[in-house]
Amino acid sequence: MRHYKIAVAGAGYVGMANAMLMALHNKVTVLDIDEERVQMLNRSVSPIADDELEDYLTNKKYCLRATSSAQEAFEDADFVIICTPTDYNFEKNYFDTSSVEMVLDHIISICPKTAVIIKSTIPVGYCKGILQKKKYASLRLLFFPEFLREGHALYDNLYPSRIIAGITGQAVQPYAETFISLLKQGALKKDISTLIMDSTEAEAVKLFANSYLAMRVSFFNELDTYAESRNLNSKSIIEGVCADPRIGSHYNNPSFGYGGYCLPKDTKQLLANYNDVPNNIIQAIVDANRTRKDFIAEQILKRAGYPQKANPIVGVYRLTMKTNSDNFRHSSIQGIMKRIKAKGITVVVYEPALAEKVFFNSRVIKSLDEFKQICDIIVANRNNEALYDVQEKVYTRDLFNNN
Repeated sequence: MRHYKIAVAGAGYVGMANAMLMALHNKVTVLDIDEERVQMLNRSVSPIADDELEDYLTNKKYCLRATSSAQEAFEDADFVIICTPTDYNFEKNYFDTSSVEMVLDHIISICPKTAVIIKSTIPVGYCKGILQKKKYASLRLLFFPEFLREGHALYDNLYPSRIIAGITGQAVQPYAETFISLLKQGALKKDISTLIMDSTEAEAVKLFANSYLAMRVSFFNELDTYAESRNLNSKSIIEGVCADPRIGSHYNNPSFGYGGYCLPKDTKQLLANYNDVPNNIIQAIVDANRTRKDFIAEQILKRAGYPQKANPIVGVYRLTMKTNSDNFRHSSIQGIMKRIKAKGITVVVYEPALAEKVFFNSRVIKSLDEFKQICDIIVANRNNEALYDVQEKVYTRDLFNNN
């Protein structure tokens, strides 16, 4: 197989997982607007928390460099992979894809004939809609949805559950087939299931898959809410339910609510797509996450002695959603913090990955010993052995010690 020149726009966890996979057999240039990330990559230092990526950057043979120049990254590229962050704008009720259009504009001016692979999360119908705009009409556009976990993104590309290609017409199918072969070339897993479908259907796959996972998280959270409210052993109930092989024991560990990069925005985006379609479940998934946060905040306030105890100090142990993650964005604990602080409660934070001294008007404590000493209650979405000596202070719904 020939070596390709590939550009990857975005050095987040999706971009880096794809860049490293491609760089094992091809020449890859990563484009990012963050100069610090660019410099880190050019020193073979991972800009994200990912054990496999860090290992590959240190120990594997690859061809990868980074730049903040779109001209340098895109010129003569065979493929441009767009992995820029997109987000759901809760106030305006639409999906903000401006970062994708910014990259498309660069492509139009630098390499208009290249094949463009979108891996950013986008609304259903986005690719077909973008091609209806005159300036983008000639793009060779494809959508490949990603199904990566934070902290294990490269691993999930090395051992993918499946590869799905969304094409915008038969003319781009050969590019889809070539790109599928490149993904398989870098992967360690053999016999990977692949599907080629219309781009709009592939966009729907991404949103429905993540919404199903959010629904499963919400189900076990509601089970846990019931058990805690009735003073029942939540772990025993979950183990009994999950002993049914049709249900299984994955995604069953209670939390403070689903969060992270994908689930909150994807469920809300899918719900927006249902604005003229009858539905009950999709709306319930979104509502259930809000209800869970309300319940968790109430339980924390009770444990803290509110309102009887004057000014209890509530400590938040880690802002990240998962163990071995550096992602704070849309973490469920932030919603819990807002609810607690609305009652006038003092909240402090222990987060070693955070350089700032203050996080949303809460003091960030650098010393774990000081943090454990001053807090009346410690809130941990995921428990940790570092807290085992103060378990009497810890409030968590982590029953299985996993993500």
